[in-house]
Amino acid sequence: MKINGNIPIDDGIPNERLREVHKNRETDSKDNANKADDSKDKISLSGQAKEINELKRLISDLPEIRSDRVDALKKAIESGNYNIDAKKIAKKILEEL
Repeated sequence: MKINGNIPIDDGIPNERLREVHKNRETDSKDNANKADDSKDKISLSGQAKEINELKRLISDLPEIRSDRVDALKKAIESGNYNIDAKKIAKKILEEL
């Protein structure tokens, strides 16, 4: 018995019909491949989103402790010039609620 590759066995179906079926299978597989390419996730950022990301990066680069403010408050406390305004503090607390 001799085997010649993937040549379909002639089972009475005319060769033209076999070619048509084979051609349809190729077309279907190409269509499925195109659909798979189209279904990939894509992302695009607007100019505003890019600006927001840049601002977030700049904010994250800022130090958490503002040493200039801390030093000024330390000096005011040590010299006795730091006065606490309870009404102002209460007002700010209420604004946050």
